[in-house]
Amino acid sequence: MKIAAFFSFVFAAGLSLAQEPQAPATNAPRPAGFNVRSFLAIGAAPDAAAVERGQKLYVPSCGFCHGTNATGGNSGPDLVRSVLVLHDEGSGSQIGPVILNGRPDKGMPKFNLTEAQIKDIAAFLLSRSQAAANRMEYKILNVVTGDARAGEAYFKDHCASCHSPTGDLAHIAAKYEAEALQSRFLYPLTKGIAGMPGPPPSPRAQITVTVTLPSGQSYSGVLQYLDDFSVALKDSSGEYHSWSIGGSGIQATVHDPLEAHGELLKHYTDADMHNILAYLETLK
Repeated sequence: MKIAAFFSFVFAAGLSLAQEPQAPATNAPRPAGFNVRSFLAIGAAPDAAAVERGQKLYVPSCGFCHGTNATGGNSGPDLVRSVLVLHDEGSGSQIGPVILNGRPDKGMPKFNLTEAQIKDIAAFLLSRSQAAANRMEYKILNVVTGDARAGEAYFKDHCASCHSPTGDLAHIAAKYEAEALQSRFLYPLTKGIAGMPGPPPSPRAQITVTVTLPSGQSYSGVLQYLDDFSVALKDSSGEYHSWSIGGSGIQATVHDPLEAHGELLKHYTDADMHNILAYLETLK
């Protein structure tokens, strides 16, 4: 009787839920006339030709202080988030007086530009502000800007002991886009976890451990777990072993094949990263 009552309750609850209105799907099509720019209140995009002209004027005149992308430099503030630039809205009416008169108290000189040139710079700054607000229109810029020869020299000094341009890295640039290739050598997170969803862990990236007992007997295999108190591994036959290591005299020696990548990441300069990528891009 209790079982019958339970199923009657489940049926009634299911019927009640079925009769309630369902929430719209998150991937439902946008209503007609929906516009991302209107939704974000950032307005229409400025004229592309004006943006291009403005960028060519901005970079040599303003980039040394405010950064080539207007996000701030060594001595000038970020213009992308400047209230003055946001209020200008690409017209040049707000930034024009500042450009023409300068700000001597803050080290900004005067610039002798025409009204048309100021409007072009305003269009460029507006495009940068809109790009920051509307990430959905973000475009990755060319990242292959380094010196391939310098990258090859760095590779020979720091990477050649593990990698070869004619071996594991042969034709690597034909397999990956430049952005993906850069990510792979900076953050080679391909270890994975056995038994978990996703691609299986790469054998080249598996962390192994050798556990040596006080008796001198040792066990080696793929590391399964390690903290200050215990260690576990799976040997070549698939057998699982674990030990308590806190004050027991048991030693665990870990080998991480990707450790060198993590160490290099602490020392790369911006030039190093671009030079290495430029060199890897030659391996087609």
